[in-house]
Amino acid sequence: MKKSLVAALTGALVVGATATTFAAANPFSDVPAGHWAYDSVTTLASQGIIEGYGDGTYRGNRNITRYEMAQMVAKALARYPKGSTNISGANRAELEKLAAEFREELDNLGVRVENLERNADLVKWTGKVEYTYHHMEYKPNSGKTKSMNHGGVFRLEPRAEINSHWAAKARLDSEYNGKDDQTFDTKLKRLYVEGDYSKFNVKLGRFGFCPDIEDGLIADTVTSGVQLTFGSKWKGILTVGRAGGGDEPEYAGQATWNARNRDGGTTDDPTDVIALNVQYQPGENGLYGGASYYYAKDDDFNAYRAGEDKASIWAAGLGYKFNDKLDLHGSYARNGKADTQKYGWAADLRYGNYGDYSEKGNWAIWAGYARFGDGVGIVSNQGDDVQTGARGWHVGAAYAPFKNVGLIARYSDGKFIADGTKYKKIFARAEFFF
Repeated sequence: MKKSLVAALTGALVVGATATTFAAANPFSDVPAGHWAYDSVTTLASQGIIEGYGDGTYRGNRNITRYEMAQMVAKALARYPKGSTNISGANRAELEKLAAEFREELDNLGVRVENLERNADLVKWTGKVEYTYHHMEYKPNSGKTKSMNHGGVFRLEPRAEINSHWAAKARLDSEYNGKDDQTFDTKLKRLYVEGDYSKFNVKLGRFGFCPDIEDGLIADTVTSGVQLTFGSKWKGILTVGRAGGGDEPEYAGQATWNARNRDGGTTDDPTDVIALNVQYQPGENGLYGGASYYYAKDDDFNAYRAGEDKASIWAAGLGYKFNDKLDLHGSYARNGKADTQKYGWAADLRYGNYGDYSEKGNWAIWAGYARFGDGVGIVSNQGDDVQTGARGWHVGAAYAPFKNVGLIARYSDGKFIADGTKYKKIFARAEFFF
């Protein structure tokens, strides 16, 4: 090939100089600072696209072969895969022209090029920072009490690709209690591997467990075990594992946490759970629904029937999505082995398009009513709105003032089933996704 190595890189692989704004250190003794190709060569070297020779020289006057050029194009493609935001449209077009020109040589590299592209994106990190405020006001027969708390969470969620179907995933949370000015150690909340095929999915380890159709009425927690999912429009989901455990209220479960507060002490053992969920969701809009059965075993279940350490819970959910914004749904659940607090139900109407990683201007409003019996929840999420062991109504709104930034507000008003104590709750959150 007639073109020199320096000229080829400077004239064609300009992507490196455009994507990097800092000054890179010069690794080559034969490319002085005043050389016309200095900036391009040092930048490309800092990105690993060119390497030079073992004696610290670049030898830019030597003619380049097509195979050498193809190797550098392969590295550039690996560093700037399709969808990358660190490359301009003009430079992307130039890089694709180079790939077309050296397609035969790239094809001859075969697996090597494929591995370079895959390894460049092998591990992805996402996460969020959230700040939450909540205020509770109770009105028992003896008077009025209030409680307030606020704090934040810094969350990291790495995903490491194992192969084209399997990935390793985790969640790490660092928490801050603003009321007491307290920070806590970073905790590993989730750790599992997931295999994802066209109509089959498997999770192994400690993963999130929140059946969609019931909207968290029974469980919104973590489970250590295995989950198998079959199907597409019709889905069957089998989950076997141990839910919650320990001294964290969000994972301890309704039975464990309430028994501890009432009796002054109980075991922190997790709850054994076997769950079978059948769901139908044919498309983005229209009718959807499902039914579930949960078998759970925990000594703390005897709070709802003396001598009974098991729960046998049937549940069903049904909804209709009128369009991409309007959604109406409800759910019902009953624990056949409980004498008290043995059933719960919820109905909600939501309008809007707010979700995680929302675009600027996305928003949503919602309202609902629920009766939530303690004895029917394993580890539910109802505490954000209607409280566990209570019945009442709730409203909420969310808005994204900027991309990946969200503001959420909730208000609920209800009464505890056991003793008639009234409560009001204000919940506010700012969340920042990355």
